Amino acid sequence: MCVKLANGNQLRRITLTDTTQPGDTSADTARTPRTGKSAPTIYDIAELAGVNPSTVSRALSKPGRVSAKTAQKIMDAAETLNYQVNVFARALPTGRTQTIGLIVSDITNPAYFDVIRGAESAAAARDYTLMLAESKESAELELTTARRMLATVDGLILASPRLSDEEIGSLSEKKPVVVINRNVAGVPSLIADTEFGVTEAVRHLADMGHTEISYVAGPERSWMSQRRWETIKARCDWHGLSASVVASSEPTVDGGRHTAAAVRAGTATAVFCYNDLMAIGLMRELQAAGVEIPSELSILGFDNIFGSDFTTPPLSTIKSPLTELGAAALEHVLAAVDQLATTPPLPALPTQLVLRGSTGRVNAS
Repeated sequence: MCVKLANGNQLRRITLTDTTQPGDTSADTARTPRTGKSAPTIYDIAELAGVNPSTVSRALSKPGRVSAKTAQKIMDAAETLNYQVNVFARALPTGRTQTIGLIVSDITNPAYFDVIRGAESAAAARDYTLMLAESKESAELELTTARRMLATVDGLILASPRLSDEEIGSLSEKKPVVVINRNVAGVPSLIADTEFGVTEAVRHLADMGHTEISYVAGPERSWMSQRRWETIKARCDWHGLSASVVASSEPTVDGGRHTAAAVRAGTATAVFCYNDLMAIGLMRELQAAGVEIPSELSILGFDNIFGSDFTTPPLSTIKSPLTELGAAALEHVLAAVDQLATTPPLPALPTQLVLRGSTGRVNAS
């Protein structure tokens, strides 16, 4: 096994085997350093680092109880000896594994790259390890994975979960749970301010002469897809524009392609897609059919993922604060783990319209 150790902003991986039994302090004080090819022990580390074995034990199990200089000497010695810490044995006295779980619905969706990066950076800064899993848009797999994770992590982050509110609430009764891109009553939830970006986008489309807007929805079980549609509809109503849902599909490039026929059958001159991947797929399929973007149809996505500006024309989108959501979720779950009397306030993280080449003025002809 391996354990990640925080070292500034970098993570080092050290490997080696501790043959002592968890909590066996009597054995720790009676042994002598091993020689030959046997697995190294804390006594070997102590001898190399020039410290007592008990100091090594504290440095590996409770780093804050030794000085930074001594801790570094011990970690360097452990790395030299190829020593591996058993994090689960270390967790026995405290009941903590220094690990937080993160489940995302689709690991191939670039929107989650920044969520993961934000959570990982925040975890590393607190000397925690992030354990990542994917639910593949399956509520059943998500529930199974969450239950398994809860046995080995201190807390859990669910990003765009497909579970019911009741199932999420049940999980949160076992260990701290924080939800991203979903609002669940009684569970700390972090969502982007969809209304801010959508308000800018609808105003832009109205200024460009569009009067009929359509929405390509994501999965039926997606809370955020419904939230985005409700916000689009409300802003269109305010501007006196017509708005309708024309299709629903998986939040992938292929899912976007599959909605092209329904979009072409409508009369809208602008379309919002649930996310950037769907918008890219829709754009490609329509262009292959001879539809000019944006002179015949304007297209907008959500999230501003990496690569959204690589399309031709570059995709207009509504940027979501993905890195900030990941970092904030990690901080909130750790606050719950630490049972802080005052948890950090749930931040309002605004979205922002990013205008590129896929939206334009309505073609008068």
